[in-house]
Amino acid sequence: MDYDPNELTRQQTVDLDPYASADIYYGQTHKNKAGSRVRTYSTIIESPSRKFSFGKEHRGRRTSHDESHSQPRRFLIPVDETLKRLLASEDTDNNEQITIDDLGPKVLAIGTAASNGFKRFDVRGTYPLANLLQELTLAKEYGRKNIILDEVRLTENPVDRLSRLIKLQFWPGLTRRIDGSNIAQVGRDPKDWTDDPRPRIYVPKGAPEQYAYYCKIAKEQPEIRLDVQWLKDPCDDPAYVRDLNNAPGLLAVAMEEYINDKGEKDLRGLPFVVPGGRFNELYGWDSYMESLGLLVNDRIDLVKSMIRNFCFCIKHYGKILNANRTYYLCRSQPPFLTDMVLRVYEKIKHEEGAKNFLRVAMLAAIKEYHQVWMSVPRLDPVSGLSRYRPGGIGVPPETEASHFTHVLEPYAKKHGMTHDEFVDAYNYQRVIEPELDEYFLHDRAVRESGHDTSYRLEKVCANLATVDLNSCLFKIESDIERVIRCEFDDRLPIPIDWLPKGFAPGHVETSAVWERRARRRRKVMEKYMWNETKGMYFDYDTLHKKQTSYESATTFWTMWAGVPTPRQAMVMVPIALSKLEVFGGLASGTEESRGPVGLDRPNRQWDYPFGWAPQQILAWVGLQRYGYNDEVARLAYRWLYMVTKAFVDFNGVVVEKYDVTRPIDPHRVEAEYGNQGADFKGVPREGFGWVNASYVYGLTLLPAHQRRALGTLTTWDTYQHAVNNALEDPLTDDSDIEF
Repeated sequence: MDYDPNELTRQQTVDLDPYASADIYYGQTHKNKAGSRVRTYSTIIESPSRKFSFGKEHRGRRTSHDESHSQPRRFLIPVDETLKRLLASEDTDNNEQITIDDLGPKVLAIGTAASNGFKRFDVRGTYPLANLLQELTLAKEYGRKNIILDEVRLTENPVDRLSRLIKLQFWPGLTRRIDGSNIAQVGRDPKDWTDDPRPRIYVPKGAPEQYAYYCKIAKEQPEIRLDVQWLKDPCDDPAYVRDLNNAPGLLAVAMEEYINDKGEKDLRGLPFVVPGGRFNELYGWDSYMESLGLLVNDRIDLVKSMIRNFCFCIKHYGKILNANRTYYLCRSQPPFLTDMVLRVYEKIKHEEGAKNFLRVAMLAAIKEYHQVWMSVPRLDPVSGLSRYRPGGIGVPPETEASHFTHVLEPYAKKHGMTHDEFVDAYNYQRVIEPELDEYFLHDRAVRESGHDTSYRLEKVCANLATVDLNSCLFKIESDIERVIRCEFDDRLPIPIDWLPKGFAPGHVETSAVWERRARRRRKVMEKYMWNETKGMYFDYDTLHKKQTSYESATTFWTMWAGVPTPRQAMVMVPIALSKLEVFGGLASGTEESRGPVGLDRPNRQWDYPFGWAPQQILAWVGLQRYGYNDEVARLAYRWLYMVTKAFVDFNGVVVEKYDVTRPIDPHRVEAEYGNQGADFKGVPREGFGWVNASYVYGLTLLPAHQRRALGTLTTWDTYQHAVNNALEDPLTDDSDIEF
């Protein structure tokens, strides 16, 4: 209900947290109940002649250096008028954001609630004004005409604000489920280039209940034109997957039974978290990285649900897919399932059903390990190492229609065809071009690696036994060995429905076998990938049988997995950090390895100077595992400072990747795919999944005084200088250090 300025004596009946999520602060607490006026925080004017009782003492921020007020300031704000005035005054570049690039006065006067809006208070500076824009945008979306706004929502410590938004706004904004409630939207593929794009879902033969469910939805809602199809078995035959491109669709994921509003049994999709706001699919390694942040925010339920979705995919599609679309049926992503499962199990092991949850997830991981990563063509039988090498025929369909034009045009001219004629002839092998086959083999492999794109992998990826993949597999082998030994009495029978291809019924897994697998992989990684002279791990070219020379942050994945000996780690850490550590954390690779860039050789987004959340997280965990705690704190601080500074200066922006060499505007990335998460109006909605996770996870690695310094936007170098000066004075403790 809107605020009535004549009602000055209304009593407050709701103790509203000024840091509440937007749906509570502007939404739920402002709804009418049984036709009565709702007495909530934002419908009260604070009269200076009397005090309000909140029912309990309001808990403020624990920041010893912040300015304090005996009476928290609140503003009385007409939403539409103030929003228009704010944008007209401050958004000088007309992008509906207030940033340091805008040239406005950086001050706006708004009325205080205590004076019924008569007295004015100046909101000053980019950060408070940007926060005001965000709050007004949200209030307007919730239908609010007038609000009482707590000043603390504008001046909140940026570390606290971003952490709060991630937990209360970003994760919910990135959460999806797939069922009849939204199949009309999520079933339609924006990459469907056919003449008749429509919602379409493919259901595996092992899930007849889902086929019946979606057929019922299609019958009850004919207007959505839902096309429900059975998926053939085997579903990853390259020719079959190519033919599905004529009718691309969503792949079913796990569902659960529940009692609906009518008291009937029904199905609903298990929720999962997507990488960014434009996505609706369950992605592979994005989900693992997101899970690390979700667990910090106590969203165990969501992570369990994502794991159950992954187990469904392995059971019915043979692998954790790049994403659950038909054109990804041949392609996986870096495997992190066992670590994801064990992190959840540690938190739920006391609960009923936890051991069965662990058993099913390990059975799924074992099946994928054997029939995907340890089978030809991904397995290199000579070295024993594995590669990203997915199957596929023809031109990958999930890219923009013009993405490969520069590659295909010369071949079309060679055969006297138009572009479309050549693509059709090539896809259906009426035209044979071995060089083009090789090009797309590596292109698909780069996409499976998750590192699309990089000069480290371009035109060679399918032949590379990469450090990152084999580190993941070593971790899987080590995890399964420990789980079988410690949780299943050294004996894990494999049921027929989880049996990998080629395994006989009645097969039993034991820890000794997995221990030998891990020991062997460590040995061959040392033989083929470790370079004692250069002090780092390098990818191994299985075709030319030699190490590559590209210096990559993936060398730290080995420490995450536990591959190096302590001596190797002692050699590697100072060398790798000297090459890869920059202003904002770790660069993906070195500038020297990337090589020169220009018009003819543009930047690739997984090369220098760009940094990604997965590279930071895995390095932090790996360094911490080997006892390099000072280095962990420094790297985490650098990354978190960069993310926080961009968040403060650029209207709350949180993006997919950063230029870690740019102190001022690291979110501006000049690479082939641009940047996800920066193009919003007024208020950021979701951040970006793995950056959200890196932020809340990284904060757990910092001591309190570093978190305080981060909140004041103190660079690492300035912070370190202050600490060193304090250490020279034996009478100074942490609370005396000023930033």
